[in-house]
Amino acid sequence: MNMTEPAQFIAEGLRGTLHRDVDMRRHTSWRAGGHAERVYQPADLADLATFLRTLPAGEPLIAIGLGSNLLVRDGGLRGTVLLLHGALNELRKEPDGLVSPQEGGRGCKATEVATTTLYAQAGVAGAKLARFAALHNLASAEFFAGIPGTVGGMLAMNAGCYGSEIWDVVARVQVMTHSGDLLERTPQEYEIGYRHVVLKKKVEGRREKGENLGPGVPLSPPLFPLPQEFFVGAWLKFAAGDGEIAREKIKTLLDKRIASQPLNLPNAGSVFRNPPGEYAARLIEQCGLKGRQIGGARVSEKHANFIVNTGNATAADIENLINEVRATVQRQAGIELHPEVRIIGEAK
Repeated sequence: MNMTEPAQFIAEGLRGTLHRDVDMRRHTSWRAGGHAERVYQPADLADLATFLRTLPAGEPLIAIGLGSNLLVRDGGLRGTVLLLHGALNELRKEPDGLVSPQEGGRGCKATEVATTTLYAQAGVAGAKLARFAALHNLASAEFFAGIPGTVGGMLAMNAGCYGSEIWDVVARVQVMTHSGDLLERTPQEYEIGYRHVVLKKKVEGRREKGENLGPGVPLSPPLFPLPQEFFVGAWLKFAAGDGEIAREKIKTLLDKRIASQPLNLPNAGSVFRNPPGEYAARLIEQCGLKGRQIGGARVSEKHANFIVNTGNATAADIENLINEVRATVQRQAGIELHPEVRIIGEAK
């Protein structure tokens, strides 16, 4: 049974809401999985910091937005889930200025260009960000409309589509530690690659221990740049554009997404990262896996890199199908597929 504890019964000064024994099917786009011990939805960034300071040391903690890249196993989650969508939703335009390659995102050109900065908190959805940028006549933000997630999750995995990725436009980010401290970091502090973001401190520490790490090797869970901190906001820089053209591009992109993806059934977007020089969907289809089903989970006939919940899938059904697809592609094509989705929690 879900319970809501008024803020005054959680800790003095808190303004958010705490729920116990929460069915995570309500908070993940696959609509499958177990329960979380606790879910806290903060009132705002300050309230989140206050809440984190009330937690005991070592409390298991995970931050989620729309849950669109997440599978919670049927045994559920111990500890606390921070629900940031519907909470950290601030989105604003900053004063105009200039940005240099050293200050701006990975996609900045070699010369200074006039830019506009948008500040977006971790709970802002991609489509909202794309439309806000178009409203302010900014270019190159349209691709955000094609990402079914929020800014926090996009930052954590360098999400992107149609040739663009979020870290191409990042000027700096905000992270919050598990003890409630708010920090700012620059892109230069991270090792950033395809669906891969890790603090360089973490990489250097692993290498000092003698581990042989190639480029793009995922070193930490994708929702956290380090286990002790998570993304809560970012300053994103865009060049001037034409709002009407941007809105048309957004419409075209969304029409393409509707036509090519199984949006009529619960899913988590692309399940696997594309291998170098290949497409995961093509490999899966070539291996005859379209339509393969385990329990209520099925490889989509519309897009082979999507696994859909046909109505009664358990998290185990989905995870077993992921594993079967990986094993089949490895056996038949000799290529190892790496999941783009994060699988957490305990088996039932």
